[in-house]
Amino acid sequence: MDGEYTFYAMEKHRIETAFLVDITFTETLMEKKEKYPDLKIINGNFGDTGVARQIEDVDAVMLFDVLLHQVKPDWDEILVTYASRTKSFLIFNPQFIASNRTVRLLDLGEEEYFKNIPHTKDEEPYKTVFEKMYEIHPRPQYRQERTYRDIHDIWQWGIVDDDLIAKMKSLGFSLRYYRNHGKFNNLANFENHAFAFMR
Repeated sequence: MDGEYTFYAMEKHRIETAFLVDITFTETLMEKKEKYPDLKIINGNFGDTGVARQIEDVDAVMLFDVLLHQVKPDWDEILVTYASRTKSFLIFNPQFIASNRTVRLLDLGEEEYFKNIPHTKDEEPYKTVFEKMYEIHPRPQYRQERTYRDIHDIWQWGIVDDDLIAKMKSLGFSLRYYRNHGKFNNLANFENHAFAFMR
């Protein structure tokens, strides 16, 4: 929310230039950004091709807890978009372990969906997702028509390791580091996995 992963990386490593992309920025983030003149803020959805074009070639793309939210474009299309702009990907993501293939969690149905995510039916923005699934969401930050089903504020995917690794291989990247960090939030079907891919 406040760009803490970005600021941590900039403090701990010698990063010349960094890009932070989001559709909203907190006051805390903007105040802290003043100490980092080499941090470029881009307002928009990082999955939009117009936003991606604003990012120069970089040594690494860091995707922390975001791939499972990405639809239109989907998580694998995000990887395609940024593959030509970087030599490496650093990915930390809750990975699905209850299947041998990636699943769109909403397709599991309402009961199974809520068994597999760390949120309840009573929380925003989850309380209206199944009721209004194919209605256009009114949130103006999306800047395009999106149904409730296709908002990135909710859990969308159960991505399995084999599919992620195969996608990266198809883009010319090899797995150089992997670590299983254990269960995510005590969910039975998700574990936090870390990956480093390089050309």
